[in-house]
Amino acid sequence: MNLFVAKLSAATTSDDLNELFAEYGEVVSAKVIMDRETGTSKRFGFVEMKDEAAAMKAIKDLNECLFDNSPIVVKKARPKGENRNNHSYGNNRDRSFRRY
Repeated sequence: MNLFVAKLSAATTSDDLNELFAEYGEVVSAKVIMDRETGTSKRFGFVEMKDEAAAMKAIKDLNECLFDNSPIVVKKARPKGENRNNHSYGNNRDRSFRRY
């Protein structure tokens, strides 16, 4: 199961995330997202855990906890390309629209 982790400390590394989530089960991958231009943390990341039950427990226990002096947010990651409101921003236009 893929998890989204936000509000990370600027000092938190991918290894730190891996270590934190490994307490709940096997971590397949953990990555803090970095800005390409500046090389600094964007202060969010993703953790993939092998076991869904372990991932759900990690969400329950770690969401809004203090980690690296920052209250983090942990939730199930949305599939890539899916946005909050499920809008397609023009890719699914109503073809019946007519101008008068």
